[in-house]
Amino acid sequence: MITRVYLKDCLSFDEVDLEFKSGLNIFTGPSGAGKSILMQSILSLFALSEVRANIGEVILTNSKISDEVYDISFEDEIIIKSIKKDKVRYFLNNQTISKKNLFDFSTKLIKHLNLKDTSEFDSSKLIVFLDKLTSKNKKEFIKLKEDFDCLYKELVEVKKELEKIEEDEKRLEDLKEFAKFEIDKIEQINPNVDEYEELNLLKKRLAKKEKIEIAIKKASSIFESTYNVTNALELMEIDSSFFDETMNELNNIFEKFNDSLHELEDTNIENVLDRIEKLSSLQKRFGSIEECLKYKKEKKQELESYENIFFQKEKLENRYNELKIKIDEYSLIISKYRKETTLILEEKINEYLKFLYLSNAKIILQKKYLDSSGIDEVVFELNGVSLETISSGEYNRLRLALLTSISEYDIVDNGILFLDEIDANLSGKESDAIARVLIKLSKSYQIFAISHQPQLTSSANQHFLVDKHNGKSYVKLLDDKERISEIARMISGENVTTEALKFAKNLLK
Repeated sequence: MITRVYLKDCLSFDEVDLEFKSGLNIFTGPSGAGKSILMQSILSLFALSEVRANIGEVILTNSKISDEVYDISFEDEIIIKSIKKDKVRYFLNNQTISKKNLFDFSTKLIKHLNLKDTSEFDSSKLIVFLDKLTSKNKKEFIKLKEDFDCLYKELVEVKKELEKIEEDEKRLEDLKEFAKFEIDKIEQINPNVDEYEELNLLKKRLAKKEKIEIAIKKASSIFESTYNVTNALELMEIDSSFFDETMNELNNIFEKFNDSLHELEDTNIENVLDRIEKLSSLQKRFGSIEECLKYKKEKKQELESYENIFFQKEKLENRYNELKIKIDEYSLIISKYRKETTLILEEKINEYLKFLYLSNAKIILQKKYLDSSGIDEVVFELNGVSLETISSGEYNRLRLALLTSISEYDIVDNGILFLDEIDANLSGKESDAIARVLIKLSKSYQIFAISHQPQLTSSANQHFLVDKHNGKSYVKLLDDKERISEIARMISGENVTTEALKFAKNLLK
């Protein structure tokens, strides 16, 4: 239950500080006073609407919810804050929380029923709700639905593969020719890993071959003075072995390099340059020789798959048929569970319809083409006719019965309901009917609603007036006398009549 809401610098409101009780909390006031702004600003504290206040805080007590992540236990006090500066920041019991996580947390506790949203009868939305309710009542349904989802996911993947094969079949010869062409182009060059680097080293050596030969020839004259150096060292009685070893090592280096240069004489520089150019073209296309060889391998596997395409197609078709049989079986079982759950929802809707002067709502599960939700499509009837043929008033009352029924199962006990424009543009009879439903619902839920009609307003446990003075909006909790005046204004307009005051007193009684 929300016990307090605080807002500061919220569009036309300078400051709002309200305390709430359980039951039905109604906001009324002239058009343009700021009722919708106030409602949306309270919703924004739960990440259910865009933040409008620079500072906001809401306190909840006796919540039937627990959350280990935020250290919230059953019936703990919950404080949610929002601060809007350059960006919006949210806090849950003084811990920062993202908008998404706050939204997920809030939807366990709060339901926002918007009668302007006509998508509540959408079959896909109702199927999701039916499955959620079935999972609560029948634990085995959870595993059943999980298995169905896995099988359907595989069915979709197998179908995609089959469609690809069927497309490939149409242009199979072209694909095979292209794969062969790509493989042949690489095999004609027949590259090896590291070959490009080795050939570039060879190219550098060939470029320096003549210079090295001349340099070695000139340096070899040193060996003619070997005897003279050795003789001089001996005369000085110095061991000449160090010099002999050095000269031998130098001679070996020269001879070894000369041998390698002789080997290069048989190398055709034009062939080397041509080979480097071919390898370079592969490197430019694929990034490296390794990637080139990997591509060739892939193309060979692709070519092999084209050769085996008929075998693959047959294998996939068999798997597709197996999956389809299993999924059809699962779909029928799931549909059976859903039909049981529709009876529960249908009974609850008709319970509310009694208060709305309607009856005989029927939920029908029609068979449709298989998709990710199964084979069921939800269709509503009222007194044996489709929704397309009922009046707008009947439609809105049926929708209210559906929304309130769903809310009983969709949020925790003693949760909170927010209702937008719940009785706008309705007749007195319809407004009275809606008031009856909300009075019943308010025994189990704390309700916040903007009202345009005296019937619902007079049923409120707390009545708040939203008004404007000098361009600034304010909110005020009304006492009994003030409530009579406000309800009379709602009946007769700004010029309150004696009859309107009398009627307002009778409504409050």
